[in-house]
Amino acid sequence: MFLDAVLARNPRLAETAAALHRDGRIPPDTYVMDLDAVEENAAVLAARADGLGLRLWFVVKQVGRNPELIRAVARHIPRFAAIDPPEARALHAAGARAGNLGHLVQIPRRALPEMLAWRPEAVTVFDTANARAVSAEARRQGIVQDVLVRIEGAPGAAFPGQEGGVPPGHLDAFAEEVERLPGVRIAGVTAFPCLTCDPDSGEAHPTATFDRVLAARDLLAGRGHGPLKLSAPGATCAATLPLLARRGATHGEPGHALTGTTPLHSADPSQPERPAYVYVSEVAHILADGRPALFGGGFYPRGTVTAAYLPRSGERLPVQDAPAENIDYYRLLERPRRPGTAQVGDTAVLAFRTQVFVTRSHVAVVSGLSTDGRPVLTGLYDPFGRPVHGGRS
Repeated sequence: MFLDAVLARNPRLAETAAALHRDGRIPPDTYVMDLDAVEENAAVLAARADGLGLRLWFVVKQVGRNPELIRAVARHIPRFAAIDPPEARALHAAGARAGNLGHLVQIPRRALPEMLAWRPEAVTVFDTANARAVSAEARRQGIVQDVLVRIEGAPGAAFPGQEGGVPPGHLDAFAEEVERLPGVRIAGVTAFPCLTCDPDSGEAHPTATFDRVLAARDLLAGRGHGPLKLSAPGATCAATLPLLARRGATHGEPGHALTGTTPLHSADPSQPERPAYVYVSEVAHILADGRPALFGGGFYPRGTVTAAYLPRSGERLPVQDAPAENIDYYRLLERPRRPGTAQVGDTAVLAFRTQVFVTRSHVAVVSGLSTDGRPVLTGLYDPFGRPVHGGRS
């Protein structure tokens, strides 16, 4: 999906990743991250948002909650949106500041004392029970916590596994109850996704859920709340920030834009953010019919992987589809036309959209790719950001 973009716009990343594997410094099933490109992308996003009067909360689940990458992004975008408590802890431990907690996954009640002590800018609540829990803990800590109201997604626009939120028809009653809670203040609204990309053109469009969020903000403003935040996550990148600003959002939540891997970047490689990672595997064995099998572990089912580059032979082979319900012990390539194109032990470099935190992959961080100096492997981590094999953070 992104292999052409990487080879055209960040060829040293592909070359360095292949060399690291060839030299035995990283194993197969490793995402190699370009630290310099991630930081450059964060700087682009921060500058573009600042010019539009928007604020950003960054997200890192897609890069494995990696401490080096968190610190690089936080130098330009100081606050984060954490999708769940483990991610929030990783971000906090790396020194980033809490922006929005409860973004996709509600904060478990027993984790509220820890996380409210960080003084997050906002906590997203899906219903009155969670608002009451936040209020009770905020009172124990002697604070009033700002909350964002999660609005239920429009029919057909919400993703399975992400159900929840206040239905628009229940918002008045919800607000009336929450307004009586002494430990919280309604500070804004959010939902997901507010933008989505056309699968063919990559062009971003507002969803019906975004319209619901706008209507919810107006209703809450009519009840005397304000000024209200409106966070509109989904395909947040430099190209979509003007759309968010025009529609009245106050916040965006960039994730894949930090690595140049939104659907817009697949359709238009000239986007401002540069591609910042590749996936490295290895030919594990070759089937009797000639098809090479790569070691798996990081083939995210929604990644739309299409091709693998084999540096030793200089050839590219199509990647065969695999059912999402199966474990990716291996991933098959199409049989090469030329004998010797693929051999057991060969390095394979791929680039596709991923969510590292749901894989079993390693993450290698490389710096120096944006300079004329020698690239440096600065650390090797598991998919949750913990150092492994002597990698340092």
